Amino acid sequence: MGKIRTKRWKMVLTIVTFVALAGLVYALRRQIFDTVTNLGKVNTWALLLILPAQALNYHSLTKMYQGIFGVLGQKMDYRFMLRTASELNFVNSVFPSGGVSGFSYFGVRLRSQGINAGQATLVQIMRFGLVFISFQLLLFVGLMALAVGGQASNLVILIAGSLGTLLAVMTLVVAYVIGSKQRINAFFTFLTRALNRLIHVVRPKNPETINIARVQSMFNDLHENYALLKSKYRQLRGALLFALLANVAEILTIYAVYLAFGELVNPGAVIIAYAIANFAGLISVLPGGVGIYEALMTAVLATAGVPPGLSLPVTVMYRILNMSLQLPIGWYFYHKTVGKED
Repeated sequence: MGKIRTKRWKMVLTIVTFVALAGLVYALRRQIFDTVTNLGKVNTWALLLILPAQALNYHSLTKMYQGIFGVLGQKMDYRFMLRTASELNFVNSVFPSGGVSGFSYFGVRLRSQGINAGQATLVQIMRFGLVFISFQLLLFVGLMALAVGGQASNLVILIAGSLGTLLAVMTLVVAYVIGSKQRINAFFTFLTRALNRLIHVVRPKNPETINIARVQSMFNDLHENYALLKSKYRQLRGALLFALLANVAEILTIYAVYLAFGELVNPGAVIIAYAIANFAGLISVLPGGVGIYEALMTAVLATAGVPPGLSLPVTVMYRILNMSLQLPIGWYFYHKTVGKED
């Protein structure tokens, strides 16, 4: 009976994955057409710079994960974390959950390595925390680059400053909540009960779909691991450096597309547009942040002096080529992993 349920679960998950992937392709159909149309108009050699930039991106993410786990006393295999990073990118791009799917999948994926849910959740939180901090460093560099080029308008300064403040506040709020066992228990117990009430409307025979005791246990582990990280925060400098390199690699990817179009734009404009669009894409519930990402990048670049007639096709081509490189590999490893789950 258990094997039959497992087979059904795998079949349902496979179908859901294909439907989500098909939905993403459908949502991007016009952008795919525009990209194919523009491929013949750009410098192919410049586009090939995307490959080493993306290799640097995945290497940096993998080393960042290894660094965080290392502080927690866990030695993670490079190839395993590289593969997991690819799978996570696929899950977060395809499933419309604003990044929640990635947290869930990461916890399940790390079970085979003896990592508990609380530790896996903390590592994901730290990943985004380090990325946010590096965003702030990049925003400062971007503003300096625009100022040197005479393009740091009041609107651009306001946008960059607002995002930097928001990221700092979010980081402090998360640190405040998980920094105390009482606060983390109170917050997540309240959240779990609220979710159970909401689910109870759809499933009236299940008053406690999410087990509160298990949630409390998981977040107690989260707090204890956070306390360990906090006591060794100096050891996270390497992980922060790799988070910064991962973001720089993505910016280099975008800039490679500008070079392919034969344009040299101010790097500061690309940095700020990338940071803002990425943050919006992260909290978007649409798969891959479709629509929001492109619109925001184009709008921010326009405020920094890059005409929409250039920034829009560049952004569209960057998004499509990036997904074309990442998603097939991520899907392959994801499919293999799901197929092995018992």
